[in-house]
Amino acid sequence: MSEVLPYLIALLALMAVVHLAAPRLRVPPPVLLAMAGAVVGSVPGLPHNELDPDLVLVLFLPPLLYADAFDTSWVDFRRWLRPILMLAVGLVAFTILVVGLTAHWLLPWLPLPACFILGAIVSPTDTVAVQAVIERLRVPRRMTAILGGESLVNDATGLVGVQIGVAVAMSGMFSAGRVALDFLRVAGLGILIGVVIGWAFASVNRRVRDVPVLWVLSLLSPYLAFLIAAELRASGVLAVVVAGAVVSWRIHAIHSEARVQLYAAWGLAVFVLNGLCFLFIGIEAPHLLREIRKSGDSAEVLRAGLWISAAVILARLVWCFPNAYLPLWLSPRLRQREGGYPSPRGVLLVSWCGVRGVISLAAALALPHTLPDGTPFPGRDAVVACTLCVILVTLIGQGLTLTPLIRLLGIRDDETTAEEERKAREELLEAGIARLDEFCSQTSCPISVHHWREMMADERMTLRAEDEDQRQRAGARLAVSAEVRKAVQAAQEAALLRLRDRGRITDKTYLALQLELDRHYLSGAMPDNV
Repeated sequence: MSEVLPYLIALLALMAVVHLAAPRLRVPPPVLLAMAGAVVGSVPGLPHNELDPDLVLVLFLPPLLYADAFDTSWVDFRRWLRPILMLAVGLVAFTILVVGLTAHWLLPWLPLPACFILGAIVSPTDTVAVQAVIERLRVPRRMTAILGGESLVNDATGLVGVQIGVAVAMSGMFSAGRVALDFLRVAGLGILIGVVIGWAFASVNRRVRDVPVLWVLSLLSPYLAFLIAAELRASGVLAVVVAGAVVSWRIHAIHSEARVQLYAAWGLAVFVLNGLCFLFIGIEAPHLLREIRKSGDSAEVLRAGLWISAAVILARLVWCFPNAYLPLWLSPRLRQREGGYPSPRGVLLVSWCGVRGVISLAAALALPHTLPDGTPFPGRDAVVACTLCVILVTLIGQGLTLTPLIRLLGIRDDETTAEEERKAREELLEAGIARLDEFCSQTSCPISVHHWREMMADERMTLRAEDEDQRQRAGARLAVSAEVRKAVQAAQEAALLRLRDRGRITDKTYLALQLELDRHYLSGAMPDNV
């Protein structure tokens, strides 16, 4: 404990420095954090404990997935469900096949089950890595939605594939029908658990007024969903994502103060956990490379790892282009629903966003060391080594080249989100003015909407007044002012909720405007859009 605490504080300080330096160096923070971690991991004499995969899969993964589910636009997710599933399910299966066959060809001594386990481990893009990269890039909404949706779902697909592959390796038996049924059971049960947990916490949250208690409940929700799913051998990833989606959909039921504070707290938590994940990748890399060198076939394995990294990148390129155009060419209805054909430049960018990260590393390190009969798990060290190669090649190679590629392709934000937000503000303005007109027609309105500062003057008069009648008159005006403010906010919140429920704005736009209303209400001011 005496060593761990200073070490953790030093990592947090390093994380802050790296985030400040990244814009100046024009390097994505995830890549720079991994590099900084590698430097730390290479310093002799520093304490090092092998990365516990349970620490990542149980402690870090649930809250990060939960937060990503909150930020996901489920309107866009539904609209582009086909390309998301083609990447999150179809591409994962294709990558497992390509990597499995490539690994078996490059390393003939590696058992076939271990080869396909490797494919499952490196098949999903990393939620943490992808979100950290795309959130700082101004790319069209379609690409952001597809990449974000893919990274949310494909973790579940890949980890279920690893789970099934390990079960086959441990038992020595394989049945395609059994594998398909296991996949459906694991995924379906995970979704069901997520719905139940999300609904339960959303119902409780609306009745709790104590903000610290709400924060604790919010933090418990992803962990409870993940642990229950793990206990029932279901997909913990899907359980957490679905729970986050359900709670996010009911976020309007929580009072303003809680919403503002919860989002601030979650923002800090995600920032710290994201940073630690990338630092851990870098810290582990030198130690794993030293372990690989101790084996006699290290050069062969590392060479195979580089070829497998190329196969992973190529598989994504080969998969993305036909699946982006062929279904739309065959179905005019689908083409209309998805807004026409995507641009080739956009498809190329999506193809290049195949960053792998800490989830793949944790899945590799979580492989059992021995089989049930006590013999070593076949090819475990080679799987870990190749996984590390894929992570480093994609995180550094693709992560560093994403921004230059966007500039080279001339890809820019299509401004649809800004236009959507502008129209939503117009409707909020109309709702607020209508409610003010209604309120002032029913009662004497002692305030001017255009001179809202009179409310502060009344509050000051209440504090300074020596005459009781004067104090009561000022207090009465304050009460009416508060009532007007509350009525306006209620009308605007109702209008905003209707826009979201009718699919006219995305969840992301809804949350941004809702938090803006909350902050204005809590500050005692009229919203800017009124």
